[in-house]
Amino acid sequence: MATGTLRTFVCSFSIIFLFKLNVFFCQQFSVSFQQPSDCGVDSYFDISSLSCVKCGPSQVSSKSGLACECQTGFRVLVSNGASITCQQCPDANQGVTQDGYGCIRCSGSAGENGKCQCPKGSVLVERDGNGNPLNESRCEACNATEPAFSAPDRTGNRCVRCEDSFINSSQSCVCGTSNVQAGGMCFPSNGLPTSVVPNVIFSRLANSVLSAWFSNFMYSSAAACLLLSNRTACQSLGNMCVMNMHSFSTINNDACGLYNTVYRATAAQGSSQDVSYWRANMPWLYYGDQLGLASRIIQNEPLPVGFSFKGAQKNTDIELRAAVYSVRGEFLRWESIGGGNLQLCPDTLTRQQSAFTFGTAYKQSCVLSVSELLNGYPEPVFYDVFLVIQKPQEDKHLLAVPLLNINQQFNGQFTNEGSNMNNWLLTRRLMLVDTLSGRQNSLSSSPGVIRVASNIKIGFQLVPNTQKGQVYPPLMTVTYSDIPVTDPTTQTVTVSFSLEYTMDQEEARVKTDIALGVLGGMAVVHSLLKTASWKRRIASPLIDLQTIMKFLVFYAGDLANVFFFITVGTGLYWLIFFKAQLFVSVLLPLPAQEERFVVYVGCAFALKTVQFLHKLFVQLSVDIFFIDWERPRGKASKHVEGSGEAKSQASSVSIWRTYFVANEWNEIQTIRKINPTFQVIAVLFFLEVVGFSNLALRDPSSNLRRSPEAYTPPYSLILRHGVASAMWLCIGLIQIIFFTVFHERFVEDKIRQFVDLCSISNISVLLLSHRCFGYYIHGRSVHGHADTNMDEMNTNLKREAENLCGQRGLLPNSDTQTFQISITNRLRVKYDRIIEPINRRSGPSRLVDASANPCEQSTKAYHTMNRFLGSVIDHAHREMDYIVKDKLLFERLIGMEFIEPLDKSIFYNDDSHSFADVLFYGNEAVLLIFDTLFFCVVDLGSQNFILATVLTYLQQLVFRLIRNGMGRRNLASKTLVDKRFLI
Repeated sequence: MATGTLRTFVCSFSIIFLFKLNVFFCQQFSVSFQQPSDCGVDSYFDISSLSCVKCGPSQVSSKSGLACECQTGFRVLVSNGASITCQQCPDANQGVTQDGYGCIRCSGSAGENGKCQCPKGSVLVERDGNGNPLNESRCEACNATEPAFSAPDRTGNRCVRCEDSFINSSQSCVCGTSNVQAGGMCFPSNGLPTSVVPNVIFSRLANSVLSAWFSNFMYSSAAACLLLSNRTACQSLGNMCVMNMHSFSTINNDACGLYNTVYRATAAQGSSQDVSYWRANMPWLYYGDQLGLASRIIQNEPLPVGFSFKGAQKNTDIELRAAVYSVRGEFLRWESIGGGNLQLCPDTLTRQQSAFTFGTAYKQSCVLSVSELLNGYPEPVFYDVFLVIQKPQEDKHLLAVPLLNINQQFNGQFTNEGSNMNNWLLTRRLMLVDTLSGRQNSLSSSPGVIRVASNIKIGFQLVPNTQKGQVYPPLMTVTYSDIPVTDPTTQTVTVSFSLEYTMDQEEARVKTDIALGVLGGMAVVHSLLKTASWKRRIASPLIDLQTIMKFLVFYAGDLANVFFFITVGTGLYWLIFFKAQLFVSVLLPLPAQEERFVVYVGCAFALKTVQFLHKLFVQLSVDIFFIDWERPRGKASKHVEGSGEAKSQASSVSIWRTYFVANEWNEIQTIRKINPTFQVIAVLFFLEVVGFSNLALRDPSSNLRRSPEAYTPPYSLILRHGVASAMWLCIGLIQIIFFTVFHERFVEDKIRQFVDLCSISNISVLLLSHRCFGYYIHGRSVHGHADTNMDEMNTNLKREAENLCGQRGLLPNSDTQTFQISITNRLRVKYDRIIEPINRRSGPSRLVDASANPCEQSTKAYHTMNRFLGSVIDHAHREMDYIVKDKLLFERLIGMEFIEPLDKSIFYNDDSHSFADVLFYGNEAVLLIFDTLFFCVVDLGSQNFILATVLTYLQQLVFRLIRNGMGRRNLASKTLVDKRFLI
């Protein structure tokens, strides 16, 4: 028992020890959160312990809250750098010295801070010339008159020479009543308004703010600029006009009004750099004060240097420099544009520098926090942008880049918003972020509104018909956003920076319209010929609604081809001429200018869809019948029940040959001259893996590979369509050529194999795609019988190979087995009469003979049709006879028969096997163009080749299933072959 008690004690002690040990090692170290504003008047914030510490006796917290200082009336007795000891001045009439370490009697009165004060114009003296403290302070008056012209400095401790404007205006340091004192300067009466409007207009908010900055410095800057020709003051005044968006109005005492007043008053000073708009000593802000000068400035004369994409004279660098000024008008530096100085969005230097490669459509956009802008831009910085022009063997020259400020108002109107250049008023100088002018109460207060350059665009326009890459001077367009500051941490603003290249697209548009008109007219003629051919083939002379609808369907297909070839040609034209040009002579259309092209592509796809669906409907409603030429070889005896006698009757003919041919026809209904699966995989491989999609980027580079770190410009829809359609067509045409030249000759030709199968099976095929027009495959065996055993079949094939039997053609000594047929109306009526009972069975129930057996009806109709068509082919019906002839070349070209079959049907020799027109095989051009357009339309809408590939493949699969399923149903109903045997 003692052992158990000891064991229990040891276990309990171990658990308690481990628990205590775990607590010791798992202790969480935390401190209370305090900040300087929480410390109060009698405590300071200790930056070491991050907590509030109580000050010593007679001490209070300093203004910063990070240290302690003596109370009013107390001097510093001891200070060791870390702490102080304070002592009260013994005499109530004494004040604390300026350094805080002594007490001195004041000659005047002490201020609220407990220190001696002197009247205005005097300085306080507390020590003698040797630095010994005086018993009583003195107030020494500064001599404001000649020759001293002195006044107290900003600290009030010394007499210094007063500002020159005071001396020049009043010959003293006192600005007289006849003068105007503003901004710490004295000005005599002048032509400026005596009162100014220090308001900043935020037009987008329909609001104005009384700016503290304007109130303090606007008049003084204008007066100093006008009277003293002070360059810094002039720049400061110009900056205030820029902060007010260069706006013109009838008011002459706002920032821009004062600038223009000074500009006009200083006309005698002449101009700078021989620029008439650039007044001497003043910033250059305007290109004149009248509307309608923009075209003369921008499109008057091209740049003296040209741009080239390739070759030894390659020149794609755009070099911009800016003169940078502070808000106070001080010149800061010359700065190369690039690397983010005009681009507010953060990005890598490589990507930002890509903006200044000529021909590269650059656009950078992002969302910035208002709080970041407030912290990063306490004062605006101003830029005068120039284009650097460097000719060979010459010095650099700077070309001023004009500015189009969308926010600028001219007499209350936003004249720069429209596209009419005659209404524009071009300016100079821009800023990026203005967090200063919106401060109302004081310069240290938070702004109520800030202004951000939310959209900066630099545009180049190509000189018309240039072959040397000449462009007009660039135009910089800027749009500002006015943001009322309510909650900076949650507020955001979207900003963007872009470069745009344009050329006059009118000539290209006219050429496209001419091509569309000419080809559209040819499409009308071709559609009329198709309609006339269709009317002849259905043996209908009347022009009715059905004829008009048929013409519209034909015209839709032809017009789709017109739109398709125009769009593909346009895409290839821009792709070749833009990417391969040496000196710049063409520039890509802008995204807004591509809308017309996209409409053309959409029209081509919609119209081609109508044609494709019409083709599909025609193929699914074609009339077809298999003529079995096999005849019984003898008679077979059959025992009759009840009579005990055996009667002889003709032996039966096997139906399996017909089923076999029907199945082969069913299989070849959707074969094509290309492999659709290989097509989509190959196109996607070349576009995305090889990198041909990079050719559609809006830059002059022809490289298929791009560095991941490099800037990727947006895609051009025209180039993207050109690359995609060209790739799809090229791979499709290569497949067709391979299929036709190699595969069909050396591997397998299913169309000719089907014709051979018909001959071996002793079965002919009649196809009627129109009421009185169709195709005939003559499959009558030259051996007389096809329902044989293997030995006889091999013997027949051997005899045929050795030319020991007749030829397979319809006519004697002829190999032509396929024909286009134009039948008489009489033959068609007889055909319909035979098939009518079967068609009636699928019609309304009131027309169906309920007593008739469907199987017997089908069998009877089949045998009747087989005998009838066989007899027609054998010329057994004189009234429904036919002739065989060759089609004229012109008839083949226009697809119409000139001779109408009135008395005899006409069989046209057809070695090209055109019966494939009722199959996918014979409509490869329509299918290829339809697939191309489907792929391109999906891609233009999604900008994703992978999605376009997947959807195109699914589209092909769906329509193939529809064609197979409904074609099988039509085959069963028209050939009277039970669909259960169509595998």
